[in-house]
Amino acid sequence: MSFQIAIDGPAGAGKSTVAKEVARRLNYVYVDTGAMYRAMGLYLASKGADGGPEEAVEAVCGGADIRLTCEDAGQKVWLNGEDVTESIRTEKAGMLASSTSAFSAVRKKLTQLQKELARTQDVVMDGRDIGTSVLPDAPLKIYLTASVATRARRRFLELEEKGQAADLNEIEEDIRRRDEQDITRKLSPLRQAEDAVMVDSSQMTAEEVVERILELKKEREA
Repeated sequence: MSFQIAIDGPAGAGKSTVAKEVARRLNYVYVDTGAMYRAMGLYLASKGADGGPEEAVEAVCGGADIRLTCEDAGQKVWLNGEDVTESIRTEKAGMLASSTSAFSAVRKKLTQLQKELARTQDVVMDGRDIGTSVLPDAPLKIYLTASVATRARRRFLELEEKGQAADLNEIEEDIRRRDEQDITRKLSPLRQAEDAVMVDSSQMTAEEVVERILELKKEREA
């Protein structure tokens, strides 16, 4: 029987970094649901349907073939055969993911794929509604969060390291807007599952968060 670790939380809390490392140490499959939603957001924008209405989204989203592959250089994200690994990591792609994930057709398509992945193999899956919607029976659920200021600073440093121009105040405002979108959307809003363990990473290193999650897994198996 497969074991699932569900990690939810707001944008910039470090979910993907932590989830990747936990998966690596356990030899589990890492499922980056955020990347899938970002790819779908870009696809809908290319079709002029990112603003809806629901009928328009439903009419075109079936044409999006989104796949994740693991290669020596890391995980690759493919949209209809095109490598979009880099293009989905822009601020625009993040906002598109947040807004288009509110459409039921989008969530239905991607949730089905995510459930299939977790049914037959051990996975670490991160996102906004993994523990509440996608994997409600996961034996270990984590709600990973951090202050807005901390998350903005991390994103700023990440962009700076890549040589990209960034404004800390703008990033902080974008994060606030994304939080508001994710928390208030009608369909599968961001919230902590009742049986999830909250981990606030504001004063923690990524390594400390990983160790905490591995400890919790051992407790669940005891």
